[in-house]
Amino acid sequence: MAEQKTNVMRTLEQKKIAYTAHSYPHGDEAVDGVTAAALIGKNPEEVYKTLVAKGAGGGVYVFVIPAAKELDLKKAAKAVREKSVAMIPVRDITALTGYVRGGCSPVGMKKLYPTVFDAAVLSLDTVTVSAGKIGSQVEVKPEQLITLTRASTADLTV
Repeated sequence: MAEQKTNVMRTLEQKKIAYTAHSYPHGDEAVDGVTAAALIGKNPEEVYKTLVAKGAGGGVYVFVIPAAKELDLKKAAKAVREKSVAMIPVRDITALTGYVRGGCSPVGMKKLYPTVFDAAVLSLDTVTVSAGKIGSQVEVKPEQLITLTRASTADLTV
């Protein structure tokens, strides 16, 4: 069965960015990034999850970190020059990003929010992120993903 193209894949193709699509079996519920990594045969250090937070000033920020790690909210706030940041409620994810929990990608959100990748991404040949739906991932060169999302990098994890 052919992989169903997602908007993330179409965006990458449109920007002439090479990617490898990965899919894994799933139910209706999101699986955590470590499980997703195992299902596609990847090291969890190379699979990144996309987290959305709101700053004290009301801005929305996107943080992309290794699947097995936890976001350090103090480091995240510092990276986006906010006094503090807090994760947005799950119920708000779709309204803000256009994606569902577990299928949130840094590529192709409703708006291009300020995005920060954990600096560890720079040591990888490729990084795997959600392709915009549960069960679907794309593997891309980190530099291309950072350029496409106009992201910066910082130390973001605990």
